[in-house]
Amino acid sequence: MGAVAPIVRGCARRIIVAFTLREPEASATPLVVEVPHAGLAVDANVLSTLLAPANALGRDADLFVDELFQDAPSQGAALLVAHMSRYVVDLNRADLDYDALAVEGGSARVSPHGLIWRTTTEGRSALAGPLPRVELERRLELYYRPYHAALRRLLEARVTTFGYAILLCAHSMPSRGRDGHQDTGRERADVVPGSRGRTSAAASVIDTVDRAAREAGFSIAHDQPYRGGFSTGNYGRPDHSVHAIQIELSRRLYMNELTLERKPREFEKLRAFCRELVGRLAQVRPRSSAGSQPRSELGS
Repeated sequence: MGAVAPIVRGCARRIIVAFTLREPEASATPLVVEVPHAGLAVDANVLSTLLAPANALGRDADLFVDELFQDAPSQGAALLVAHMSRYVVDLNRADLDYDALAVEGGSARVSPHGLIWRTTTEGRSALAGPLPRVELERRLELYYRPYHAALRRLLEARVTTFGYAILLCAHSMPSRGRDGHQDTGRERADVVPGSRGRTSAAASVIDTVDRAAREAGFSIAHDQPYRGGFSTGNYGRPDHSVHAIQIELSRRLYMNELTLERKPREFEKLRAFCRELVGRLAQVRPRSSAGSQPRSELGS
């Protein structure tokens, strides 16, 4: 199967590619790779509300992760890549994860990095003020709901075809905890698989990521400091034949974290690892829990 055309959202003033979906180029497998945070696009409505500096959009994005996993379709996996900045709407958060300081009428709970980021990672203001509900609804309708609808369709199709699906949630992370992180100043492992305490995927899926990383010479820390976000927890239901695992790649492995430029040689090495990882995961045959059955509809 070939590539699918980009999903376009926008209005007469400007056309925006919200996300692209590339179907497998080789024989299809049960694997789906999603990249929700590599995008930098910001539409005009968002610009009118945004205080975050341009460098924050870059530093808080998973830059180049879509390119690291660009070979996934050649390995039989579907590749879903979002192009909007997480400052528009964070696709790895629940649609109700926002507080009253981010959106009018939101919860009293403080959630600066929820669905709508109201501060940068370092704590600088990102919003001029709480968003009107109509603006939140616009972002959900144009960007969030179509992305997750596409992701659900991909997983449901694979459960129908193969009896199970595997979702790889691809991210990157600063090599050290930054101001605003719980591990500020601490050096992180090269690779952090997140499986919410080994509950979002079968052991064979988690162990495949572990072995591939160790054989490549990378250090690993499971669930530290990231246990897996919304996609991992929402879609990862091994008892219903859907296995999800998040992978965080340290940015020191492939880019200059100050200039935000790729390191060409290191980038190609990590791209080869990502290609190998996708190939291995595509061959995993996870054992479902006793009494489990495929789901006809995945969580939203």
